[in-house]
Amino acid sequence: MNGRRDDDTTALRHVLATHRRLGTLAVGLLLMTLLAGTALLGLSGHFLTAAALAGSGALGFNFFGPSAGIRALTFVRILSRYGEKLIGHDVTLRIARDLRAWFFARALPLAPLGLGRFRVGELMARLMADIDAVDSLLVRAVGPLLAVLSLCLLASLVALVVLPLAGIVLLVALALIAALAPWLATRSVAALEDERAASRTRLRAAVQEGIDGQLDMVAMDATSAWLDALDTRSRDVAQWEERRKQRLALATLAHALVAAFTLPVMLWVLLSAVHAERLGAATAGGLFFLTVAVLEACTAIAPAWQAWRAATVAAQRLQEVVDRPATDGEDRGTRSPAAVGALDLQEVVFAWPGTTRRVLDGASLHLAPGERVLVAGDSGEGKSSLLALVLGLQAPQAGQVLFAGADLRTLDQAHWHARIAWLPQDAPVFSGSVRDNLHLGDPAADDACLWRVLAQVKLDTRFRETGLDTWVGENGATLSAGQARRLALARALLRDAPLLLLDEPTEGLDQDTANALMRDLVEAGEGCSMLIISHAALPESVVDARYRLRDGRLSRE
Repeated sequence: MNGRRDDDTTALRHVLATHRRLGTLAVGLLLMTLLAGTALLGLSGHFLTAAALAGSGALGFNFFGPSAGIRALTFVRILSRYGEKLIGHDVTLRIARDLRAWFFARALPLAPLGLGRFRVGELMARLMADIDAVDSLLVRAVGPLLAVLSLCLLASLVALVVLPLAGIVLLVALALIAALAPWLATRSVAALEDERAASRTRLRAAVQEGIDGQLDMVAMDATSAWLDALDTRSRDVAQWEERRKQRLALATLAHALVAAFTLPVMLWVLLSAVHAERLGAATAGGLFFLTVAVLEACTAIAPAWQAWRAATVAAQRLQEVVDRPATDGEDRGTRSPAAVGALDLQEVVFAWPGTTRRVLDGASLHLAPGERVLVAGDSGEGKSSLLALVLGLQAPQAGQVLFAGADLRTLDQAHWHARIAWLPQDAPVFSGSVRDNLHLGDPAADDACLWRVLAQVKLDTRFRETGLDTWVGENGATLSAGQARRLALARALLRDAPLLLLDEPTEGLDQDTANALMRDLVEAGEGCSMLIISHAALPESVVDARYRLRDGRLSRE
């Protein structure tokens, strides 16, 4: 299992590293912007000082050279800043796209049971807030920190060359800012970010669950209590946000105090050098303004460091979702499963991680190729656990789950899932067209194939006049419950897999509709092995064998 975690962590880093070229360009443009701005302020200081001395002492000075330099630096700063914003946002959006693809590619195979330890609101928070924190790592943290570091090194080198004492003063000031700002901005940040994220998760969960259960809340007159709970959670979020801002304010105060001490010291050093005729007055003015510009650029250190640490915590939270909970301490297999074969459970013992109750205790089952088997049982007897084992989302503590004689633990999970068509109990119909929903089962299927599978589930006449682009609405709003279930079944059949898993396929349907659906299912899935989990009574002709799950054991009826 550690191997899988390392692989996922490496994959996450690879997502970020994939865009390193554009990222490097964005950081380079940001550095150019800072250098141009700093040089512009330094040159302006030199120019203004020289102009003032020329005016008061009737001295001549080079007017056109500095003026041209100021204009050139102004244009460079404008262009580099525009380019940095353009490239920076482009690479951020690219990273966001790839991060979401990475997250879904690893999270969806865990659904639903592997994600059951998370509330919907928590998953939404991690999908939105945590990915947002990670994908903006470049523009909010890495870019500013690298650019400011490079600017500080170059400015310190210039100051050391022009006037060593001034360079030392600037180096000491920058060292103090580099030490104090990150420390004050990110003290105990891991705990703070965890608590902040948890409070936001609780708020999102409350909002999500309130929206989903609005009818029940109105019926039970519980809306006021829900709103009060939202107020409490909102204040909790505001409290953690305030603490985060306080840390940033402390870092800003430390920076201001260092700057307030450094500038008078630097001015004294420069005036002393001018008085001793070791430095020209115009050069001293330019060096002073350069110091002001560098200290101003350093204000980005504290928020950038805070963003860095927040992104680190967010990445860990994302990793927690996609990391498979430890089961048997073994790595997943790499073997490719057979094209067809029998599914066997042999004396399977299973308890969910962190519990001692055996939901399966010596359970055995045989499903031959092309056979249809029903597993019935009361709620809580372990039917969902049985599906989790067959899907490969969990592994038994004892016994074996075999396909064509091969233990599922030795099979590559992605290849194993390709052998399965699964119709979950709450199979969704997505907002979109009939074609969109069916293409989730097989993106390469042509229209003829789509019409054929619709005919298999007796839905072709429903859409013949309006076509495959018929809009079905959110959760199949334009369809009846039976039609929505048939559309989900058609999507599953498009996978053309040898094993079809059905979890409560008739849930929520009246008896006549349920019987008609199951009879059509037998015809549509001819030659396919079917494992049906249901507590409802099914027609006799639907299944070849019936099992009853009771007290962790499967008995054939």
